[in-house]
Amino acid sequence: MKKISTCLNLLFLLLFAASTAIAQTSISGKITDAANGDGLAGVNILVKGKVLGTVTDINGNFKLSVSDAPPFTLQISYIGYTTQEFVVSNAAMSNIDIKMQEQTMLGQEVVISASRVEESILESPVSIEKMDILAVQSTAADNYYKGIASLKGVDVTSSSINFQIINTRGFANTGNTRFVQLTDGMDTQAPALNFPIGNLNGPSELDVESVELIPGASSALYGPNAFNGILLVNSKSPFEYQGVSAFSKVGINHVGGGEKSGHDAAPLYEGALRYAKSFNNKFAFKVNLAYSKAEDWHGTSDVDREIARTPEGFSSNPGSDRLHYMGDEASINLAIFPLSANWNVLARNAVFEPGVSAQTYAAAGDLPSNVVSVTPYKEVDLIDYGAENKKASVGLFYRPNDRMELSYLFNGGWGTSIYTGAQRYSLNNFGIMQHRLQLRGDNFYVRAYTTRENSGDSYITEFLAKRVNDLAAARVNPNFDVSSALGNYGIEYLRYLYNSGYAPGDVNALSDAERIQVQQAGHAYARGVFNDLFVLDPNSKEFQDIKKRALVGVVPKGPGFNDRTNLYHAEGQYDFKNEIDFMELQVGASYRLYELNSGGTIFDDADAPITIAEQGIYTQFGKWIGDRKVKLSGSVRYDKNQNFKGRVNPRLSAVWKVKENHNLRASFQTGFRIPTTQGQHIDLSIISARLLGGLPRYAEKYNLTEVSSTGVPLGYEGFSVQNYGTAVFNQGATPAAIFNPANIALLTPVTTFNPVKPEQVKSFEIGYKTLIQNKLLIDAGYYYNIYDDFISQIRIRKATEYTSATAPSPELVGTPNYATILNGTDLNTFQIYTNIDQTVTSQGTAIGLTYNLSRGYTISANHSWNVLNDVPENFLAEYNTPEHKVNVSFANRKLTDIIGFNVAMRWQTEFEWQSSFVAPAFGMVPAYTTVDAQMSFKLPNIKSMLKVGGSNILNTYYIQSLGGPNIGAIYYVSLTFDELMN
Repeated sequence: MKKISTCLNLLFLLLFAASTAIAQTSISGKITDAANGDGLAGVNILVKGKVLGTVTDINGNFKLSVSDAPPFTLQISYIGYTTQEFVVSNAAMSNIDIKMQEQTMLGQEVVISASRVEESILESPVSIEKMDILAVQSTAADNYYKGIASLKGVDVTSSSINFQIINTRGFANTGNTRFVQLTDGMDTQAPALNFPIGNLNGPSELDVESVELIPGASSALYGPNAFNGILLVNSKSPFEYQGVSAFSKVGINHVGGGEKSGHDAAPLYEGALRYAKSFNNKFAFKVNLAYSKAEDWHGTSDVDREIARTPEGFSSNPGSDRLHYMGDEASINLAIFPLSANWNVLARNAVFEPGVSAQTYAAAGDLPSNVVSVTPYKEVDLIDYGAENKKASVGLFYRPNDRMELSYLFNGGWGTSIYTGAQRYSLNNFGIMQHRLQLRGDNFYVRAYTTRENSGDSYITEFLAKRVNDLAAARVNPNFDVSSALGNYGIEYLRYLYNSGYAPGDVNALSDAERIQVQQAGHAYARGVFNDLFVLDPNSKEFQDIKKRALVGVVPKGPGFNDRTNLYHAEGQYDFKNEIDFMELQVGASYRLYELNSGGTIFDDADAPITIAEQGIYTQFGKWIGDRKVKLSGSVRYDKNQNFKGRVNPRLSAVWKVKENHNLRASFQTGFRIPTTQGQHIDLSIISARLLGGLPRYAEKYNLTEVSSTGVPLGYEGFSVQNYGTAVFNQGATPAAIFNPANIALLTPVTTFNPVKPEQVKSFEIGYKTLIQNKLLIDAGYYYNIYDDFISQIRIRKATEYTSATAPSPELVGTPNYATILNGTDLNTFQIYTNIDQTVTSQGTAIGLTYNLSRGYTISANHSWNVLNDVPENFLAEYNTPEHKVNVSFANRKLTDIIGFNVAMRWQTEFEWQSSFVAPAFGMVPAYTTVDAQMSFKLPNIKSMLKVGGSNILNTYYIQSLGGPNIGAIYYVSLTFDELMN
């Protein structure tokens, strides 16, 4: 905080020292369309080399006062028109008449993000994509953020209708911690999650000026976690975009209903309002409000994570754990019940006839080695599908002189959404707010901002299901919970054997076919009794009352969170372009502080907030040589996180102008990913296990490498425990099987733990970009990545130690009670972050073509190819990326003077989805094709644009991730008003 305060003090000193200039030159004039002579409203006029500028009014007129004496140059730009420069030669110029020629901006875009300085997109040293203001306004998708999917190499994963995650170059997930997203220079990550939250607190399309995307490693300039790529969203300046604008959208989704949709057709609404005003080119402000509401896409998948444990010969799995069914995460193997003293009490009291009880049957081995799970509720019964997003932003801008601009910016987003992580989370009434203070000039900026997170009423849906089941079980018996209810299931299974006339032990003497038939019937009977006793009707008042009670409380007592995590960031950059002319040189530095404050519900911060500090410093140079034929550039950045060693990340690149508008590029750079705040400090129960951060303190807190008093390890690697359990249950779960030396030999002891450390990548890229006859733009590239120290999680289960009071025989005192690892809970099972000591590589290509046809028609196409190489056996890669993706679009924004259209098609191949949510049932995301389309109608008399369109207009339901929702069509009509619309 002291460092941030120092940066702010420096900012105000610079402001005070620079605020004494007096205007010397006055300029006025009019800007018109060369084709028809109409005045152009909203044209940008900028004094070259300064922050000073203005815009034309509704009639195309402008006035500007400049403190410098002539000569100086005005840069005049307007989207869709050729940028011009005008030299001001004397101190009082009026009635300037400038005519602008309409032009398609093919290959003429200026980008900033590739090198953190302005440069032509054709001369960028790395791959970069851009959506300008026209592309934002005319996207074929139902909003501009979803339209980013049409850029080459981009993957989009949706957890909710209002929550999309962007990714490039592999290793996609529903929460992408390898990708950085900036809005007006502010990192949009949720500090407690460390991944961008889509556009939940970003600008509406009314306030977006441009979107820039860099695929691939960018740590050399942007620091930690710019690992797979970076997205920059730039909002409109109130100096340059003034007046009132508004839009309203009405649509419909869930068209067709049915099983895939999970809901009948439902309306959706979206609206936004923007107002910006400038006073004498000195002070300006803007206000933005946006709101959207819809019935969210439903999760309806019945994919069984535990299909592999279906008993041989069974037609269904009594121990199923389906993706979008909640509560069946709680399960147990029936054969374990006789090992429980509490269950044996229940079984002795379950007397079927004098001298014959459930315990009699259990002692005869009649409980089969079958896993059974709790009867679940559908996700729709527990999660909030009422997607809602409220956003507001306020910007205040002040120019003390022509060279500096001071601004304050507030962005806030609130609402309800769904996030798929290790579990399904209902983000209810969440809030995330950002405050930014910035001073910038033509060659420098200093900014400081904070991101403040509020979890509101958010909860873990699976945890809610457990609480509902616990409370439902307590109705039957005040001492019952889910485990007791499953114990009752075992008793009712044995009751079926008695009612069917089987004596204890008889079933085991049957043929395989007969035994399987009896066992399935026994499960059906026990399930029926279980459902009658413990499962509620989701439509009943009793269920709703219990659900309301179950929602009370935060982890570990209830399903809710109490997260108030904050992020503080300060950074600055200086460009020596005014001091050095023989080369380009920039330097920059940053400081970041995380303040983890979840009240013990996510992190180990119940007693006090946890802080994590990061610092970084970088420099970059560039130089054209050989009469601007070759540009060589390089950068190096050093970053230090308080919990890890410092990292140096270089980038070297070259651009060779083969001839005019034909450029070859090559680059090498490194990147790294610091373990997330959760990867460092999480301490969270997920019912079946406890998630732990990978810092040494957590392995020590839970003593994961503990040995017994006789020196025998008590912790065992998760997969080996699974193999051990299979062997034990296949042998009847008897004491002899539990202590069988051959079975115990299957266990892999955990005697050491390697604390988590940053993940690393080395990236090589070559590319070619050309503009042919100002009609055909070609951009092609190839990359090769080498990854080391993959951040992953391992599962450890601990056995309890026999004491003199619990050991069945004296020789077992001080040895592990292996029976205690046959069932996992958050008390004995730990999932902790660490690194995998294996190297993998990936490679890919991307090629994009844009061709301007006659009369304003444009056709674009791009193809991406991505593959993961050298994948070790049993390696959890979570690559989650289709090998092939194709986008094709056909558009004409001025088919006539009032009509425009855009049609975009996206196709991708099937691919395997791996994640902690679906594990161990990794499966395929099917290939899909979607078509988005829109037609726009200009209504000049009311300065408005009517748009009719839809996303996925063929209404072919598809998923973007295994465990994600089914996504159908959205059809909409929108009306946009702009006071300065030409």
